[in-house]
Parts: sequence; structure tokens; C-alpha cells
Amino acid sequence: MKAVAWHGKRDVRVDEVPEPKIEEPTDALVRVTTAGICGSDLHVYEVLGRPYMEEGDVLGHETIGIVEAVGHDVTNVRLGDRVVLPFNISCGRCFMCAHELYSQCETTQVREHGKGAALFGYTRLYGSVPGGQAELIRVPQAQFGPIQVPHGPSDERFVYLSDVLPTAWQAVAYAEPPRDGSLAIFGLGPIGQMCGRVARHLGVARVFGIDLVRERLQLARRYGIETLDLRECDDIATALRDLTDGRGPDAVIDAVGMEAHGASVAKLTHQIVGALPSRMALLVAERAGIDRLGALYACLDSVRRGGTVSISGVYTGMIDPLPLMDIFDKQLQLRMGQANVKRWVDDLMPLLTGEGDPLGVQDLATHRLPLAEAPRGYEIFQEKKEGAIKVLLEPGQVVADGDAGRAPFAL
Repeated sequence: MKAVAWHGKRDVRVDEVPEPKIEEPTDALVRVTTAGICGSDLHVYEVLGRPYMEEGDVLGHETIGIVEAVGHDVTNVRLGDRVVLPFNISCGRCFMCAHELYSQCETTQVREHGKGAALFGYTRLYGSVPGGQAELIRVPQAQFGPIQVPHGPSDERFVYLSDVLPTAWQAVAYAEPPRDGSLAIFGLGPIGQMCGRVARHLGVARVFGIDLVRERLQLARRYGIETLDLRECDDIATALRDLTDGRGPDAVIDAVGMEAHGASVAKLTHQIVGALPSRMALLVAERAGIDRLGALYACLDSVRRGGTVSISGVYTGMIDPLPLMDIFDKQLQLRMGQANVKRWVDDLMPLLTGEGDPLGVQDLATHRLPLAEAPRGYEIFQEKKEGAIKVLLEPGQVVADGDAGRAPFAL
């Protein structure tokens, strides 16, 4: 079958790889109809690849498709069912799953590296499980994981249940902005966009979105988000205080993570790690890794005293310096972590199966490409070319001439 495989920094290819098979009685096989390219995929595309990836690793963790085979112990889904796959692989039975901390599942925890639940398509730190940017995917723990969705509506109606929507919902839930209060979101990529829409849907009075990409700012404004362009703000924290009675927003979400602009020392560290031999790169990353923290510092500076900073952006540094004196002095609460996908499905499903499209799930993807064009999809998403905000890959779509495969894009 064809699958998107990692071959090095900024080098992904569509390879012919062996089709997966049922290996355990709790496995299922799913024929992929749509797979998203996530901002987290760009981490392995750009900075995390060398120490943590093997050439040929299959990428992708935002997947929807049709069940093609099931193991003996899988009774919750049947052949022909349409399912979304949560990006974290969890058993539903262990202590952590009983507490709805599915991203910490004790059955699939990657204890060798001291990490939480295994993930699809994401580095040896999280199990090196082949991902969903492929024609077919093996699904471990299928007795619990797959989310059954109805046939009929387009894949875009449901595919974001795999990651984007639960991550955004959890980020807002962790931020706990008061309904009559304010929330600022740093980063208006797919997660940031959905954070803003979720917050507005839940009735938060004022939602601010901060970014420096024109298309992202324009899209956010369509959903009632007050935008601030970093290219026009000398001091974003001061600008936010000026908009909130001099205090700052009640809550702030960091939807940027380690890909923040600036922080030249950390950027240089990433470049050095990427140039080292794999074994040495792994040692440096695990013991002396440092992130680009510009966005997080801005969040901590911007939020009002007694407020909450919710972190959904990915960080991997082991020696990241934090301004603990300021955090303590401002009496801030920090909440963070990978989304516990299935924890939020009951909240989200009525918004996807009911009337209308309250979260605008069919107004997020800017590009829908055949699987064969995955390298181009990664490039335009990484470089923010062609107005790319969200890229979806469709294994069943054939390559066409010209601009076929690109979604209509009008702002």
C-alpha cells in the first residue's frame, strides 16, 4: 500500500510499504478515507526527526475511515462501520482510563522512554506506531478506541474528532474563562482557530486571537474573534491589557508551542541537534533540550493576576527556563497536556451530528490533496504558503492536473 513516510528533515515521501495485518485480538484494520496533517507532524518534519524517528516511519494521527477487519475481542465496531481514530491509543480499562486520562493509559504507556500513552505516527518516544497518512492503518486497542460516526456527511464533519476538536475543547476547559470574561489565544493555526470557536460557542464574552499570518487572522475574525497582528504590536501584553481594563485577559491559551518565532538561542539548539548523528542527537535532546519559548513567555506576561494559562502547544525541552518568580507573584494557574480525546466526545458529538455547523468544521481545511501530494502538503503547511491553514490528505483521491485537489479558498 501507499503511505507517507519520514526520510529526514523536511523530507517526507509517499512510499510503497507492506499492508498491516491483525496482530492482536484487540486490533482492527481501517481503510483510511481522510487524514489530516497536524502542526505536531511539522515537529517531526522540522526539529524532532533526527533523534526520534527512523527512516520509513509512517506519519499521521488525524484519521477517519471504514473498518475493514477486526480481531476476535473487538465487539464495539463491525466491518463497514465509519470510525474516527483518537490520536492517543488507550485501552479504556486501566486506572488512568478510569479517570478519563486517556493520554496517560497504563496499558500503552511507553515506559522505555518514561512517556504516556502511545500515539499514532509519532516518534519512538510514543511507540513508533505506524500512522494514518496511509491507505490502511492497523488500530491497536480497537475494543475501545475507535469513535463510531454516521455515514453520509463529509469526512470534514468528523475527522477533527481525532485531535483538533478535543484538543481545542480541552484547552478551553482547562483555561476556564468566565462567560462574562475574556480569553486570549496565542496562535491561530487549526487548534487556535477551534479554541476561539469553542470559546465563543460556550459564551465567552471576549475572545482575542494573536498571530502574524494574514489568512489566519482573517479566518478568525469570521467567528467573532478580536484579532491582534503581532506585526503591528510592539508589546502584545500591553496591547491586551489596554483592551481589558489594564489587567490582562482572565485566561490565555498557548496554541503555539515550540514553533514560536524568535528565541534565536533555542532555534540554534534545534539546528545543532538536527545536524548531529542520531545517537548523539538523542542524548542532547533528552538532557539539554530547550524550546523556543517566546509565545509562552508572552502568555505568562499577558494573563491577568490570578488568571490561568492553558497550554495545548507541544513543548519538548528538558531545561526550559520559566519565570517562576513572576508565575508565583501573579498567582497563576498553569494547565497543560495532550488531549484526552474520548473524554470530550460526548460534548462534541451533538455539535457535529445536529443541525448547522456551530464550530465551522467545514470551514477549516484550505487544502484537500491526494495522498500522493503529501510532500507538497507538508511544504505549504510548514511555509504557510498558498494560504494553507489546514491540509487534509485523501488516499482515495487521484492526482489531477493544475490546481485540482486544492480547496476553494476565499477570505
